Amino acid sequence: MKRLPLGIQNFKKIIEGNYIYADKTKYIYDLVNNASYYFLSRPRRFGKSLLLDTIAEVFKGEKEIFNGLWIYDSDYSFEPHPVIRIDMSRISSETPDNLKESLLSYLNLCYTEEELTLNDNIASDAFANLIYLLNKKYGQGVVVLVDEYDKPILDHITDISIAEKNRLVLREFYGVLKSLDSHLRFTFITGVTKFAKTSVFSELNNLLDITLTDRYANICGITIGDLDGFFSEHIESISKLEIFNDYDNVKERILAWYDGYSWNGIDKVINPFSLISFFKQERFGAFWYASGSPNFLIDLIKENPDDFSNIGSYEMSEFMLDASDFNRLEAVPLLFQSGYLTIKGIEFDGDLPIYLLEVPNLEVNEAFNKNIIAAFTNSGYTNVETSRREIGKALRNGNLQIVLEMLRRLFASIPYNLHVSLEAYYHSIFFAVMNVLGFKVESEVSGSKGRIDALLDLGDVAYIFEFKYENCPNDASVEIKEELYRKALSEGMAQINDKGYSERFIGSEKTVYKAVFAFLGRGEIEMSVF
Repeated sequence: MKRLPLGIQNFKKIIEGNYIYADKTKYIYDLVNNASYYFLSRPRRFGKSLLLDTIAEVFKGEKEIFNGLWIYDSDYSFEPHPVIRIDMSRISSETPDNLKESLLSYLNLCYTEEELTLNDNIASDAFANLIYLLNKKYGQGVVVLVDEYDKPILDHITDISIAEKNRLVLREFYGVLKSLDSHLRFTFITGVTKFAKTSVFSELNNLLDITLTDRYANICGITIGDLDGFFSEHIESISKLEIFNDYDNVKERILAWYDGYSWNGIDKVINPFSLISFFKQERFGAFWYASGSPNFLIDLIKENPDDFSNIGSYEMSEFMLDASDFNRLEAVPLLFQSGYLTIKGIEFDGDLPIYLLEVPNLEVNEAFNKNIIAAFTNSGYTNVETSRREIGKALRNGNLQIVLEMLRRLFASIPYNLHVSLEAYYHSIFFAVMNVLGFKVESEVSGSKGRIDALLDLGDVAYIFEFKYENCPNDASVEIKEELYRKALSEGMAQINDKGYSERFIGSEKTVYKAVFAFLGRGEIEMSVF
């Protein structure tokens, strides 16, 4: 049984160490024979770094290491080329000056490895000269591979001043590639987001973006065929454990937790990091999230709670999905690019595709809602996790008092500087908590006379939720707070009744609870149920 390559991004180590490798060399063959400049966006921990390392090994020309893989028996010549590999996750970028110095230091290592002398003190000049000198030394076009191109910008996405200055540094650095076309054989650039691509590569306008290209939809990730072909022995082994059942049951649960990612709306792939983590730890969990949630997303959630309150289904054009301006970031494109949404289908408006987006799987749903809770509170997820069964039982029995107490604990843990005087802020936490608990709450549900804030249908029990926020001074007396609560609760009850929100359940034989939550901010919340 082949070994599981958890966290290994080195192709040669995987092959020589008898680790599982899902063969992507047919895609690489296709890439190198069809164009010279490529760009690919994929979520983190999805195999981008291993793909680049495999491309590097292909161009180094060591054919025998590919024995048994698709490209070995192809007509590819394996002619060696000099390779420059730049991993931006290894580059410091706290300030623009720090970024310039770190790039220069990184390039100095490349010069030393090739027994060349660095004579430049400007990173872009050093990069250009390294390409020129390698081309001259080997008499072959140079291969340039850039991983995580956007990290120096992502790390400062909520500090536009530094992000913009780092963007300018990167634009100058990458810009030298266009003028060196005659010295280059192949260029491949990857990152998480696309929002910086246009502005960073404005000088390098010949990049072919294959992010949504159908033929490369499965270039990263594990297909269902790969799952059966490479991991069948591991599935068989884990299915014998007492907590699991048979092979088919384990496979079905793997697909529910980690499958569902698609970049063409047809082919689905499994998150490789999560899959391998599952086999290693012999349990299901949100491994992708736990490996390091993107800080830029957490920061944006804090600043824009309304945009991230309850992700669901969306329809977006390709232009809208690009989200190319980091000065005006939009929630849905960013959620798609960072892996919290994926393409479930494609429709056409004339000749133009419209992408239908949804959450890919159970892991992402749980991870996203945990992000919401982490972004807004200091208590983390402990209260939610430990209350899972208790809350579920209470909801099915119509006991909303337990739900109220849990919300009070969470809201009381919100740092003072994060409180926002908006209903949407509290909606966000409520939806996140309910989703993490496993309850699918519908938001902004259309009725005949208005929109229901939230609707929860548990089969024989249904809940209609209305949220009201009242701005309350910090030093308000108990009497003032009580009056504000009465006002908010009364208005919420009247709205549910006057607009007939419960009429949809007439004749259903469901037990219907109508609940109003009134928020005064800073952890103060009251509820009325009728």
